[in-house]
This record gives sequence, structure tokens and C-alpha cells, in this order.
Amino acid sequence: MTPGFRLEQYTLKRPQEVLVVSVVLDGEPDEVLIFRGFSSSLMRPTAADPEVPIIPEAAELQAIDVLVAPYRPDQPQHLHQGLAWAEMLPLLESAGV
Repeated sequence: MTPGFRLEQYTLKRPQEVLVVSVVLDGEPDEVLIFRGFSSSLMRPTAADPEVPIIPEAAELQAIDVLVAPYRPDQPQHLHQGLAWAEMLPLLESAGV
């Protein structure tokens, strides 16, 4: 199970939360918003097909922010900020993902 898929599954189990994930894809930075099982890039086009992974296996995860949903860019409510993948793992496991 890829990290991106696990993060999507997490948001299905925790619909009151939204994730903003900072990644590096092919040497380029990107930010991905994940909410209720769907991912969308905030910096580049997102494929219309939801089966196309936004965060591929080769992506380098930089930081994960866990916020209260709905996401308001002008007033974000952080639950956790700047988590590394290793720090996110206990949250994923507590959600059964």
C-alpha cells in the first residue's frame, strides 16, 4: 500500500480532518490536499481519473499537516503541523490504515 493511498484511506476514516502534504515529485515541489479519500494537487494539474495516484510511490514526502475540515486557507486550524512520515504512522495505525 503506497503512502498516498494510506493517507487517502486515513481521511476516509477521519472525515473531520484534511491533510496537506508537501512532497517532491521528479525534483519539483508540490502540495497535495487530501480530504475524504481524494487527493488534489494545489500546485499542478490533477488528473480527472481518481485512480491516477497524485502521490506516486517514488514521491519524497517532506511534511504532513493535519487540519480540521473543512480546510480554510485563510484560517487553517492545525491539529498537527510538519509531521514526518514516521510521525504520521501512529496516526495511520490508530485509524486502522
